[in-house]
Amino acid sequence: MADAVAREKFHCPNCGSDARWSASEHLLVCPYCGTKIETPAEGVKQSVIEYDLRSSMEVLAKAGRGWQAEKQSVKCQSCQAVTVLDPKVAAQNCPFCGSAQIVPYEQTERPISPESVLPFTLPEQTVRDTVRQWYGSRWFAPNRLKTAGLTDTIQGVYIPYWTFDARADSDWTALSGYHYYETETYTDSNGRSQTRQVQKTRWVPSSGSESHFFDDVLVPASRGLDKDLLFEVEPFHTKKLEPYAASYVAGWLVEQYQIDLASAAVGARVRMDQFMTSQCDEAVPGDTHRNLNVETTYSAETFKHTLLPIWLLTYTYGSKSYQLVVNGQTGTIAGHRPYSAWKILFAVFGGLILAAIIYAFAR
Repeated sequence: MADAVAREKFHCPNCGSDARWSASEHLLVCPYCGTKIETPAEGVKQSVIEYDLRSSMEVLAKAGRGWQAEKQSVKCQSCQAVTVLDPKVAAQNCPFCGSAQIVPYEQTERPISPESVLPFTLPEQTVRDTVRQWYGSRWFAPNRLKTAGLTDTIQGVYIPYWTFDARADSDWTALSGYHYYETETYTDSNGRSQTRQVQKTRWVPSSGSESHFFDDVLVPASRGLDKDLLFEVEPFHTKKLEPYAASYVAGWLVEQYQIDLASAAVGARVRMDQFMTSQCDEAVPGDTHRNLNVETTYSAETFKHTLLPIWLLTYTYGSKSYQLVVNGQTGTIAGHRPYSAWKILFAVFGGLILAAIIYAFAR
């Protein structure tokens, strides 16, 4: 990862205001006068680099650090997320959990610079419409939730991820079961002799191998977002990653990674192991099998640190806090929401009444 270089802010040449990366225009746009500014290319890396995982400690020692632009960081005392802001932005609430318990955050060493970034492509208005449709389709949601102006709190956030590549070679052994049938004679309840087909299983040792190349297995390094929601809005089309440049994050919130490389590598290996076990499970011949044992070796292991786009909606309903996330590239949506006890109760009563009517007619 190349050394990070401090950059000037991206000032509008027309009015002097700070420009912001536009998801719809795909370039810097002044939010005040609308002037469009081409993304500065000077000093930007020309390709996204994958780094060898086994020599990662040496890589990290040489890694560039910082954001290539002036930034400030705040930490939420509630969910522990670290948010990176432009200097002029005054943070009042945590964008992830809504807590007002945020404090300035300083650390002894600046964070490792992202290797790449996947720019936002969905504009905010499109996301607002998507969220309204999503709420409208939740039949058991409280009516007040559907009419509330929750979309006013939508924020675009770049979420930190580690990505991992690897070649996996698995050898497996198992007992394959092949079904066959034998005719069995028995005496029924009337004392008469009867025959029936009984299934038997013949067990035979079997073995084999499976190989797979993993490309960009994603591990979120976020503390602020529910990881299950992030998994639900995958995939991200990482072939469209751009080399990191400060212009892409101008005017946007950025979460600083809180999961280190070693921990993320363990998480990636778990996902890879699960996939390879599933592949080997499907490869075992026979009608059934048991005692599957899989031994996997990994090679050509590489990684990179990247930022991926998420539209985030955090709100409080009643006494609980809820999150809704939208993939900033594809528009895939996932979220938590409250349920209406009255609607559920009416649905249960309606089901019971319908069942009673059907039963009455059936008689």
